[in-house]
Amino acid sequence: MNSRLFALGVAALAGLYILPAIAAQTQKTDPDTGAATWETHAHGVTLSLTQILPIQARAFYLNRGFPAAAVEPYATACVYMTVLRNDAAPGELSFRLADWTVQSEGQERAPNAVEDWMAQWRALGLTEAAQIAFRWAQFPPQQEYAVGEWNQGMLSTGLPPGSRFDLIARWTVAGKTFEGKLENVVCAR
Repeated sequence: MNSRLFALGVAALAGLYILPAIAAQTQKTDPDTGAATWETHAHGVTLSLTQILPIQARAFYLNRGFPAAAVEPYATACVYMTVLRNDAAPGELSFRLADWTVQSEGQERAPNAVEDWMAQWRALGLTEAAQIAFRWAQFPPQQEYAVGEWNQGMLSTGLPPGSRFDLIARWTVAGKTFEGKLENVVCAR
């Protein structure tokens, strides 16, 4: 066998080996709540977004001492239960939420920062207990996960109800940057 054919064969096999690691995005809807979930697997990592309906966000924070007027901007800021899981990345995964991108209607920006929300709650004079409840329920602004570790939390995009967007999540493993992308995600109404 000549070396060129051998090299092409190796490249083809390498492509087949990598292909299963980049699974297609899935989308499902909870029949009881109507909340949709988008999920993808990339480079040994699972990323998923599940809609938190405005009524769910309102109920959650009203029950934690937030005044109704304070809850409304958050409840309608396109909120998701976000999960990032290091299933099999080749080492410890680290990320910064500020490096993630929300793409909608030709514009790009990071998801809403937890600290921006916290500043609003302090300015409104919310109790310390309410602020702690909010902070602990949010997706962390940065984190590191060993293989098998994961986290979840609320993430707001700041987009209006019914908006569509793509989310690009970025993380590093052993000094290399990787991405996972969820496309055509829809904000709950």
